Amino acid sequence: MALIILGVTGSIAAHKAVDLASLLVKQGAQVHVVLTQDAQRFITPLPFKTLSRRPVITDLYDEEEGWKPSHVRLADEADLLLIAPATANSLAKLAHGIADDALGCIALALDPRAKMLVAPAMNGKMWQHPATCHNVATLQSRGVEFIGPDVGLLSCGYEGAGRLWGVEQIAARALELASECPPGS
Repeated sequence: MALIILGVTGSIAAHKAVDLASLLVKQGAQVHVVLTQDAQRFITPLPFKTLSRRPVITDLYDEEEGWKPSHVRLADEADLLLIAPATANSLAKLAHGIADDALGCIALALDPRAKMLVAPAMNGKMWQHPATCHNVATLQSRGVEFIGPDVGLLSCGYEGAGRLWGVEQIAARALELASECPPGS
């Protein structure tokens, strides 16, 4: 059974991550959700906890039991770190190795055999900004795979690139990548 960490960041598309978590669980994945503080302004941990049947990490210092920090244990055990939706801020933090929250620490501590899939969602101007383009290129050079963003009407009222890719397609690609991890990762 694939162990997928679903990182949810502060985008209006955060509500779609609930459906994504549900799809992954229905397909047999073990899903552990990490919500950033900004994500919690859009959605609460409860639907993720209910659908994943696991505690939701909302803070770097959330601890379940035992001596090993949750973010380190999950980073060691994960087959895939899926960040959906990923904001421009989260991409910048990932590209620059900023680990000021649980998601950033997991990303830095992720076992090298694990994969990372990122599904961006943001304003189209933010997506096309040279800083974001540079951060995406940096992450891709480190082996991070991107899915999306999609083109269409954005929540800000603009039309263009920036919509979260379809959750069915994200789930399918996440499961595919997680299944490619070598045994024992």
